[in-house]
Amino acid sequence: MESPPSPAQSPLDRAAPGSAGPSADSEITWLLHRAAQRMRGATGEQAEQHGIQLRDYIVLSALDKTPDLTQVELGKALGLDRTTLMSQLDRLERTGLVVRRSDPRDRRTRIPEITEAGNAVRATVASACDRVEAAVQDRFSQGELQTFRRMLADIIGDSEDRGSCL
Repeated sequence: MESPPSPAQSPLDRAAPGSAGPSADSEITWLLHRAAQRMRGATGEQAEQHGIQLRDYIVLSALDKTPDLTQVELGKALGLDRTTLMSQLDRLERTGLVVRRSDPRDRRTRIPEITEAGNAVRATVASACDRVEAAVQDRFSQGELQTFRRMLADIIGDSEDRGSCL
């Protein structure tokens, strides 16, 4: 007789008999969610080991990869509402990782900018995260990884609704 799942275990998370985890025939949405949770947890651990939160790292990375976005544009890119983004930027600014400057086209608009200190922390966490990702990717060939990345990009598409990554 099969025992019921523990309260912390979702029925979707139960392994097929004789396996150690979700099976390859599980719902793709569930597998993507669990994979994202695992990578997010690992990335969050790396960020915390370097004195920042996962959200900090994600915002710093967005500022590094897409400089000169206004606060509104950054919020849209990250899928964050204005209040959440403002409190996050306030926190990063207080710690010296971000500054906000006026947009030369409209002085009422603010453009968050990563500082040297912010970039140094971001780069350190990125390097640690690269090592975590490399350990996961070691299980796959380069061809499998390229296919996987292409498949993920196709699933994501060019939707305007990117959803929150935080």
